[in-house]
Amino acid sequence: MSFGFSLGDFLAVIQLANKIRKDFAGAPSEFKGALDVVRSLSFVLHDAEVAASERDLSPEEETGLQTIRDGCQNILSELESTLNKYTELESQQTGIGPKVKKTWKRLSLEPDDIRNLRSRVNENISLLNAFTLRRAKDDTTKLVRYQEDQEQQAILEWLTPADYAPQQNDFLKQRQAGTGQWLLDSAEFKSWVETKKQTLFCPGIPGAGKTILTSVVVEELSIRSHSDNSIGVAYIYCNFKRQNEQTLEHLLASVLKQLVQARSTLPESVKSLYNRYKSKKTQPSVDDISTVLQSVAAEYSRVFIVIDALDECRAQGCRTQMLSKLSDLQTKCGTNLFATSRFIPEIIEQFKQGSSLEIRANARDVWGYIDGRISDLPSFVRNRQDLQQEIKTEIVKAVDGMFLLAQLHLDSLIGKKSIKTVRSALKKLPAGSGAYDYAYDAAMERIEGQLSDQRDLAKQVLSWITCAKRPLTTIELQHALAVEVGEVELDEDNFSPIEDMVSICAGLVTVDEESRIIRLVHYTTQEYFERTQERWFSSAEADITTICVTYLSFTVFRSGYCPTDSCFEERLLLNPLYH
Repeated sequence: MSFGFSLGDFLAVIQLANKIRKDFAGAPSEFKGALDVVRSLSFVLHDAEVAASERDLSPEEETGLQTIRDGCQNILSELESTLNKYTELESQQTGIGPKVKKTWKRLSLEPDDIRNLRSRVNENISLLNAFTLRRAKDDTTKLVRYQEDQEQQAILEWLTPADYAPQQNDFLKQRQAGTGQWLLDSAEFKSWVETKKQTLFCPGIPGAGKTILTSVVVEELSIRSHSDNSIGVAYIYCNFKRQNEQTLEHLLASVLKQLVQARSTLPESVKSLYNRYKSKKTQPSVDDISTVLQSVAAEYSRVFIVIDALDECRAQGCRTQMLSKLSDLQTKCGTNLFATSRFIPEIIEQFKQGSSLEIRANARDVWGYIDGRISDLPSFVRNRQDLQQEIKTEIVKAVDGMFLLAQLHLDSLIGKKSIKTVRSALKKLPAGSGAYDYAYDAAMERIEGQLSDQRDLAKQVLSWITCAKRPLTTIELQHALAVEVGEVELDEDNFSPIEDMVSICAGLVTVDEESRIIRLVHYTTQEYFERTQERWFSSAEADITTICVTYLSFTVFRSGYCPTDSCFEERLLLNPLYH
């Protein structure tokens, strides 16, 4: 119920109607019609009150209902007064004294004034019924829409549970204002975005900032699609940790899912695909997904498909087949394809016919990034503009196209204790092909220099993230590191705060806010630890195996397998590492 219209407004009228029915209950047949409509009005008033209380009234509904309520109040008051005109009070003698009794005047027909009032009451009944019916129809429409939305969500989830939006949002949050504008302003990008059936391939060295710039492109295209629903946008972030799930079917289904999500109604071709395969309890074939994808893409005037980190996509046929299917889609539907990758000959060969633009860390972008993180540095840096300028100049010089180096170099300055140590570090900033290993070595040396408990926890965090076969959520890692060998249950007092895990890892670990995935800052970090695992955590696999076996031996799992899906889902919810 809205603020300006209360339940009391209805109750007062209902009470008046009930009072009239009670006071004139013994009325002769000439007044029966009037009392019957009063009875009907009380029921309809109650129905309208229930309908109005179920959800807020719009201002128009509130005004209309208030007018009807006032009309009912006035008519009932007038009817009560008129009925009283046809009664007389008669004194009767009883054993305990005189008693006043209401008697009715003798009439042969229903009086005209009563007939007129009865007609007016009926009009208000009709108005209230119309209001209740409209509310019911609105509720029915909403229910149907809700059911359709639920069906659509079920079909989209069946296509693929993957959702790249949280990653997109997390990557955009890392971007400093203005980063990547050079790409959007480039002749290559403008030509690509303005012309149908175009491909723009953007290769770059490791750590050049390809993923962040991809998120900038997705955001630019999304803005265009929001103002023009005839434009479709789909994007994929390939991830070396998700190669097992990022199959050809998954990747194509993800593109289809995103194009379908942007439509106001579910295309019939998608419903048909779902109905055909759902009964078999199987997933659609690549060819069937491709056919439906072409059908859905054809409903748009423009379709843009963006793929980041093709080099992290499975090479065993998946990457080549996906590009082949997207090429067919481009030929038949005029779609535009934007892709990034490292400089891998096999991938470069597949894009030789299209336009290309190398992604390198732009000096202005690096400058802006450092500006945005000056607050992370010690106070003696924050208070010295000349030192800030020196830091920016030296880092930009050392980066040489590798944006990630700016982050690593800046992280290396956070713990410095004086201006002299900062300047000394700036003189030793590594550059060139070996810069990453040098920076990662330096980060690990900072970790080694921490207190023993912090050092050990940092190495546990890094080893779990590096060796895990899929991305880990923060709660999963917290559970893993809280397991104590020899115990039969988890002690939540043994949890380490996520912010502590991140801070003791010297800038090598980050948390994606929306997905709550805790990960290494870059693919090059993963590659570094794979090469140097024996040096930093040689027993990682054995330690992880011991933890997992201990976890599975907990008392909570001794009941055995889960007999129902809901039981299994509850177990996963209560025991995140079990997933």
